[in-house]
Amino acid sequence: MDETRRTEKATAVAAWEALFRAQVTVMRALNADFPADEISFNEYDVCFNLSTQPGRRCRMRELTGHLLLTQPSVSRLVERLAARGIVEKQPDPADARGVIVALTAHGFDVYRSVAVQHAQTIADQVGAGLDDTELRTLTELCTKLRTAAGSSGPRRRAARTAVAPEAAAV
Repeated sequence: MDETRRTEKATAVAAWEALFRAQVTVMRALNADFPADEISFNEYDVCFNLSTQPGRRCRMRELTGHLLLTQPSVSRLVERLAARGIVEKQPDPADARGVIVALTAHGFDVYRSVAVQHAQTIADQVGAGLDDTELRTLTELCTKLRTAAGSSGPRRRAARTAVAPEAAAV
């Protein structure tokens, strides 16, 4: 591996480390300040994702793809929300095996009241060290990164018989 490629790799790893550490720190603060009287942080995430969908509804499989939870965990979470009238499950008219999850009017009201408080915490945490220009740049960079990562899919590497020395240097 040439020096340029090694430097690019080290720079990418350092950027990932900084992004990951910032995300963990901010998420911990958001979790600590989350107004969890009516819904939990994960339940809020379900409601948020449903609120962004047309008709505030989507297939369970699609919802699971938006969350950082396993399919069984999402199913249990949706069951708990349905039992409280925050979401409802409906059969998918296009696929009898599929389930549509819809945010109810009550669920949207709960989501909206929590979102107002949560948005202030986000503004306080994320805006604490960045000015408006930097926040816009961060948004652009994260969108660009997410788009690039989503379009490339998992990379397959050729099997190696031995670990290259530069791989251990990272």
